[in-house]
Amino acid sequence: MWTTEHTAETTAAPEAIWRVWSDAERWPEWNADLERAELTGPFAAGSTITMFPKGQDPIELRLAEASEPEAFVDQADLGDVVVRTIHRLEPLEGGRVRVTYRMEITGPGADTLGSCFGTPPCGGSATSPRRSLRWDSPTSSSCSSPAPGG
Repeated sequence: MWTTEHTAETTAAPEAIWRVWSDAERWPEWNADLERAELTGPFAAGSTITMFPKGQDPIELRLAEASEPEAFVDQADLGDVVVRTIHRLEPLEGGRVRVTYRMEITGPGADTLGSCFGTPPCGGSATSPRRSLRWDSPTSSSCSSPAPGG
């Protein structure tokens, strides 16, 4: 398994972040790699989101979990590999919120595909909490290196 995780802290309310996350049509506003994104059904487990990356074929995601306003998990089955992206909010003291973005790739091509993403936002193009929190400057963030082989 290949993984990467990025966290950021913010003063934005979890409900405000959830509104941004759950409005898939607005994802290109905080993910510059997307031309557009389309949600089929409610923002709930079982629904699908089709992302249209710039200059690439569309990618279909299935919402595996959605727990407003705490977390959602999307999953893309790409044949030999599965990409799971976990978006999580954790309330902290002083009205702050920790936003975590974690990507897990499994399957025989996981390490190869993972190396294409880099470690957001330190490299690569994967969506990161910092991009989704444009309205608020996180005061701290950390990147972990990809962990080939899990």
